[in-house]
Amino acid sequence: MAPIITIERHILDQQRLYPDSTGAFSQMLYDIALSAKIIARETTRAGLVGILGASDDHNVYGEQQQKLDLFANDMIFKMNDHTGRLCAMASEENDTLIPIPAQFKTGKYVLLYDPLDGSSNIDVNVSIGTIFSVHRKISKGDQGTLEDALQPGRRLAAAGYVVYGSSTMMVYSAGNGVHGFTLDPSVGEFLLSHENIRVPNTAKYYSANQGYEKYWTPGVRRFTKWLQGIEGEGREPLAHRYIGSLVADFHRNLLRGGIFYYPGDMQKRTEPAGKMRLMFEAQALAFLADQAGGYASDGVGNILDIQPHDLHQRVPMFIGNRDLVVTAETYIRNYDQDWVKAYTAFREKQAVFSG
Repeated sequence: MAPIITIERHILDQQRLYPDSTGAFSQMLYDIALSAKIIARETTRAGLVGILGASDDHNVYGEQQQKLDLFANDMIFKMNDHTGRLCAMASEENDTLIPIPAQFKTGKYVLLYDPLDGSSNIDVNVSIGTIFSVHRKISKGDQGTLEDALQPGRRLAAAGYVVYGSSTMMVYSAGNGVHGFTLDPSVGEFLLSHENIRVPNTAKYYSANQGYEKYWTPGVRRFTKWLQGIEGEGREPLAHRYIGSLVADFHRNLLRGGIFYYPGDMQKRTEPAGKMRLMFEAQALAFLADQAGGYASDGVGNILDIQPHDLHQRVPMFIGNRDLVVTAETYIRNYDQDWVKAYTAFREKQAVFSG
């Protein structure tokens, strides 16, 4: 019989790789796992406890917040505000950096999170998720600053996500591979179910919202035809799967092989940057893809190398099997010079403006 490994045991085993560790980092990851259990409990009985549907509030992106969005956001904050392990937090649902309350001690990490990704799917019982990432504090003083949050993904200490679907699964990496844990509701514990996840060499799926294809650049449209086996001799087509919940789409492709993309387009020529939130979605998933042997790009270069300039910065994203993402970059480089020029200029302008 294979040994039963809980997420707590796994985190502690990983901690032993760092003899100088105080354990604060490990405890923080376990606090996130505990938050996920509570959120999973609420998502599975949301219709019974009256927290389905939209609230009266909107987030910084102008999107109407779901009641479960607010519950998950509050739960993650309250689970981590008093532990003395964090210097600050940042959430997709909050306009600015979230300070640690003055009555509590601070620590040397900053937590960034999307409390409930895909929340527009809540009312129709489609898989949703939580995305999180952790940076080390680099500023002076006790409280964290924007400098601590706005670091390139290459510097992440950890990242992960939780998918709430037919089962609840937490996937995380602290820089030593990607590991997945499935929640056993009978014992209330995350158990190791997917050790050292690697992106399969052979891709099966591509995931993209083709309802917006008319806004895509020529290179992205040609790349899509290449994935479909229409462009290029003798290529077997990939199957199209798109849920519209980023965590669910990424999770499937991580385990089965494939590419998810939400490209930048020229629908708004003054804002060609795309839709994905760099700090709350793209960085974390890019880190996981890299750890699993995959790759994430904004169409121009590695997402992990982007220097952020705003908490709510958006980027295009191509993520999954390395060979597919590199091919997407090639099509964009060859056929979308105007978009590349506009996107590069837009990023530089935003960086200067924010500075």
